[in-house]
Amino acid sequence: MALLERLRRGEVTPHDLLDALEARIGAVDAKVNALPTLCFDRAHAHADALMRRPPAERGRLAGLPVPIKDLTAVAGVRCTYGSPIFADFTPNASDVLVERLETEGGVVYAKSNTPEFGAGGNTFNEVFGATFNPYDTALSAAGSSGGAAVALATGTAWLAHGSDLGGSLRNPASFCGIVGMRPTAGRVAQSRSVWADNTLGVQGPMARTVEDVALLLDAMAGDDPRDLLSKPRPAQSFLAAARSGWTPKRVAYSPDLGITPVDPRVVEITRRAALRFTENGVIVEEAHPNLAEAHATFQALRAKGFAIAHGELLAKHRDQLKPEVIWNTETGLRLTMPEIAAAERRRAEMAGRAARFFETYDLLLCPATIVPPFPVGERYVKSCNGVAFDTYIDWLAIAYAITLIGSPSLSLPCGYTAEGLPVGLQIVAPPNADGRVLAGARKLEQILALDTLRPVEPKAPAIQS
Repeated sequence: MALLERLRRGEVTPHDLLDALEARIGAVDAKVNALPTLCFDRAHAHADALMRRPPAERGRLAGLPVPIKDLTAVAGVRCTYGSPIFADFTPNASDVLVERLETEGGVVYAKSNTPEFGAGGNTFNEVFGATFNPYDTALSAAGSSGGAAVALATGTAWLAHGSDLGGSLRNPASFCGIVGMRPTAGRVAQSRSVWADNTLGVQGPMARTVEDVALLLDAMAGDDPRDLLSKPRPAQSFLAAARSGWTPKRVAYSPDLGITPVDPRVVEITRRAALRFTENGVIVEEAHPNLAEAHATFQALRAKGFAIAHGELLAKHRDQLKPEVIWNTETGLRLTMPEIAAAERRRAEMAGRAARFFETYDLLLCPATIVPPFPVGERYVKSCNGVAFDTYIDWLAIAYAITLIGSPSLSLPCGYTAEGLPVGLQIVAPPNADGRVLAGARKLEQILALDTLRPVEPKAPAIQS
C-alpha cells in the first residue's frame, strides 16, 4: 500500500518498479523458477501509455506491476498452459481479466509458472520444469498458482494473479507464507471459451498482506457481458471492508472439516492461531458443517470439467498430456448423466447445510492445507497421518470442500513448523461475503503480527544430495 501511495504522489514511476523487479528476478528467480516468461518491453510500453494519463485516471493500481498465471492469456505474450501442446502458443487477445487489470493501471511484466492445465497441487510441467519453495528449494511450492506464490515470497512481485478450482490460490499461499484468496464465483470476470457456467474455477488475488489482496481484488472485480456469471462491484470496496474493523462474534474452528486426515503439526499451528481470536472477545468453538459427500461430489464435477475442457486435446494429443490429466479427463468422459445429476444434487445439499451453519457462525476456520511443504520431486501427497489416498487430488479435500459450497475463502499465514516452514489458516465465509473474509483475516493478521513483508531469500536444502 505504501508503494501505491508513492506512485500516486509521483515519487516513483512504474518504470522504476519494473527496473527493480527485473533486477530482483535476475538475482533470485534462477533458484526458484517462479516467473519463466518475462515481457518487460511490453510492460514498459504499457507504463508509457499509463503515464500519459492524468494521475487521477491511472486506475486503482496506478502502475503497480502484476504477473499473470500461465493459464491466462496476455496479448502478444507466450502462454503455454504448462503443456508441451502449447509450448509455442502466443495469443492475439488478452483474457477479460487481464483487460480489466490493465484498465485499472496494472502493468503485466511476467507469466507465473503452473502445472499442466493447472492440474495438481505441485507446480511442475514439461515446458519450464518445477517451481521450488523458497523456504527450502528441495520442497514444493504447491499449486497450481505456485509460481505466483513464490514470486511474492521472494520479492519478484508485490501483487500477483492466480486461479483456484481445488485450492490453487490457497495451497501455494499456505506453502509459501503469503496470502491467497478465492473469491465468490463470478466476483472476477474471466473469459469463458469452453464452460460458460463453471462455478468451480475462479480467478483471484495473491499478495503478502490482506490489505494488498483486497486492493488487487478491487482492481479485478466487476461484471462483464462476456462472462454470464460475473457480478457488479459491491458498493463498499474490498479494501474498505478489510479496513472496516469488523470483528466476528462467533467463529468455528475445525482441524479437518470431518473429511480428511491432517498432519498433527498443521493442526497444532492452525488451532493455536484460531484461538488467538479470543483475545478480541471472539467465541471460538470447534465445529464444521456436514461436508461428508465432498470427495465423491468433487471427483465427479471436476472430472466433468476436465472432459469439457480437455476432451478434444485427449483425442488429438494424448501422448503429450501428463498421466493425471489423462486420468481426470477419461474419468469425466465415462460419467453418466445420472452420476452427474447425483453429484449436482449432493453439492446443492452441502451448500444448503453450510448456509444454515453460517447462521450460527460468522466465519469457519480450518487448515488451508493438510501438510507442510513436501519434497518437490513427489508429484502429489500420497498419504497423510497414516491414511493412503486413492487419487492425486484427495489430499486437497480441505480446500475443495469449500469450493463446493461456493464460499469465499482465504489462506492467511499463521505460523511455522519447527523446521521453519509456513502454514496457512483457511478463513471461510458464506457466499458473497468476500468483505467479511477480508475483514476477519486482517483482524487475525494484526493479532498474529507475523512479518510477511520482507522477501524470503531462497534457501538451499539443509542436506545436499
